[in-house]
Amino acid sequence: MAARRPARGRRVGHGRRRGVRIAPLRAVVIPPIPSTEPLLALLEGVLDGRESAILPVPSDVRSAELLTSSLGIGEDIDDDVAVVVSTSGTTGVPKGAMLTARALIASASATHDRLSGPGTWLLALSAHHVAGLQVLVRSILAGTVPVAVNPSFELDELPAAIAELGSGPRYASLVAVQLAKALGDPAATAALAELDAVMIGGGPLPATIGEAASAAGIRVVRTYGMSETAGGCVYDGVPLDGVKVRLDDGRVVLGGETLAKGYRNPTVPDPFSESGWFRTDDVGAVDDSGVLRILGRIDDAIGTGGLTVLPQVVEAALATHPAIADCAVFGVTDGRLGQRVTAAVVLTAGAEAPTVADLRTHVARTLDSTAAPREVHVVTELPRRGIGKLDRKELADRFDTGA
Repeated sequence: MAARRPARGRRVGHGRRRGVRIAPLRAVVIPPIPSTEPLLALLEGVLDGRESAILPVPSDVRSAELLTSSLGIGEDIDDDVAVVVSTSGTTGVPKGAMLTARALIASASATHDRLSGPGTWLLALSAHHVAGLQVLVRSILAGTVPVAVNPSFELDELPAAIAELGSGPRYASLVAVQLAKALGDPAATAALAELDAVMIGGGPLPATIGEAASAAGIRVVRTYGMSETAGGCVYDGVPLDGVKVRLDDGRVVLGGETLAKGYRNPTVPDPFSESGWFRTDDVGAVDDSGVLRILGRIDDAIGTGGLTVLPQVVEAALATHPAIADCAVFGVTDGRLGQRVTAAVVLTAGAEAPTVADLRTHVARTLDSTAAPREVHVVTELPRRGIGKLDRKELADRFDTGA
C-alpha cells in the first residue's frame, strides 16, 4: 500500500501566515526525481507560514541562475506569498506568478472535489512547474506521499510506479507528449487505465491521442490553466468551484480563489490590472451548455491576406489526416500575404508524406480555405519547451526565409 503521511497538513487549511515578517525570497532546487518526503515537509511549512516564500528552480545551473537573477532571490517579498512559480509564456522572458497559500490550497481542494476525492499521485512533472507543484500540494492535503518518476520516464518504469501508488483513489498529472509516449506501450497503457483519472495539461490534447486513450480505458481529464491561476482551473471545459471565467471580445479572462496575487516583476500592460481578474492571451468560446473551448493564443495568430488564422484550430483539422501523427502550424513571412500558413508534420509510422494540395483539401473540408497551409515541412519531432509546450517560434525561425 502507498505510504501515507500523518495528517499534519490540516494546519495548512488556514491558508495564511501568522507572525511572519516580510522575508527574502528563497530558491529551492528541484531535481528531475526529487526526494518527495523532504520536499513535502518544506512545502507544508511554507503553506502554513512556518517557512518563508520559495521559488522552485530546476537543477540545470544555467536555467536556475536566470530565474534567480530575474525574480529577486534574496530580496524581500510580501509575507502572504507562499510560492513564486516561474512562467515565460511565449515570450521567453521569466516572470514570477506570486501564489498565496490560500490560492494553492483552494486549487488543490477544488481538484479533489471534482475528482474522486483526495488520493495518491504520480509525480511525473517537474515540481518547479505549477502542475508538478500542485501534485505536492494535493498530496499534503491528502496526507499521502506521491511516487516520483523522471518526466522523461522509460516506458517500463510506469507500471511499477503506478503499482507503488497502492489502493484508494490514484491519479496522474501528465502532458500530451507523455500520454502519447505511454500509449505506445501496452503495459504502460494498461497501468494508466487503472488510475481514477489522468489529468492532461500544459497545452491542447490532440484529438487522436485523446481518442486512443479513451479507447484504452484511460479516464482523461483535460485541464486548462496556468501558473497565474495556481495551475489547471477549468477541467473538461467546466470551471472548478471558486473559479470565474468570462470572455472579453473572445479573450479568456479568469478570476476567483485560485488567482495569483500578481507578478514578482510586473509587466506592461499588467494582465492583473483589473482587481480579482487575470487577462490571458487565449482566445476561447463558450457553447450553449457553458463549456469553455480554447481556440488558440492571440500571440500565435497568423495574419494572412488581411485575415487572422489561429494555429490551434488548423492543427485540430490536420490531426484528423491519417498520415499525420503530430503537427504544428505557424506563420512565415510572405511578400504578398504578409504571412503564409505553414505546417510542420510528424508522419504516422509507414505513412507517405501528403502533398500540400492534399492537406489544403483536407483542411478546407472543415475550415475556410484561408486557414489551409500553403507550405508543409516533414519533421521527425516537434520542438517543445518547459513541460511540453509547443515551440512555434523555433519552427518559425527555422523555416522563415523572409520571402
